[in-house]
Amino acid sequence: MQLDGKHVVVVGGSQGIGYETARLAKQLGAEVTIAGRSLSKLEEASERLGKVYTGLVDITDEAAVERLFTTTGPVDHVYISAGSFVGGKVLDGSVEQFRPAIETRVWGSVYVIRAAVPKMLSGGSITLTGGLSTDRPVPGAWATAVGTAAAEQMSRALAIELTPIRVNAVSPGWTDTPMWDTIFGEAKEQAFQDVASKIPTRRLATASEVASAVIFLMTNPSITGEVIHIDGGHRYV
Repeated sequence: MQLDGKHVVVVGGSQGIGYETARLAKQLGAEVTIAGRSLSKLEEASERLGKVYTGLVDITDEAAVERLFTTTGPVDHVYISAGSFVGGKVLDGSVEQFRPAIETRVWGSVYVIRAAVPKMLSGGSITLTGGLSTDRPVPGAWATAVGTAAAEQMSRALAIELTPIRVNAVSPGWTDTPMWDTIFGEAKEQAFQDVASKIPTRRLATASEVASAVIFLMTNPSITGEVIHIDGGHRYV
């Protein structure tokens, strides 16, 4: 799985799965651009990764996304890692609190795709991020489930529409990323242990393991319209 001389753009690349994807791509010889909305996190990630290009962008800002891709030059592969968990029951709170789950994974992905495709070289690919909630929704997370399901179906539909560009998605289960620090705080380790005890692999995925699946999709020229699950079999139990 070599990426020598390829240009990989990771949107949401400053931490978690996106960061690990950038790290692995760089190890495989790629020129890497990481983009995100936090300047401090981008600077920290860039320092750890070494020579990478960075772009400050909010994926839900179409003009900002367009500006990003006017500066990247030709692109071989794009991974859209941006997206977060948005909790809350449909009858509670305001509609506005649920919008980020859908705005990011749906319209944010659309903005990236529309800006990236004209820059994409022959043999290029786009990888989206779905999630366990598509196949195993739980009460209080309906908006997240809608967002992940949309991303996964988008990969199938656009694999046909954007041919010969390949479009796929990864569907992570519970994965050890900084997102969960924000949600659970000090209770994270106990929550992880509780979930791990219930799934077939008896362990949660690491961000690097999910990133390996992203790299696989980038580098296999015969795969398009596929969703790879990295959830330890969680969707079956």
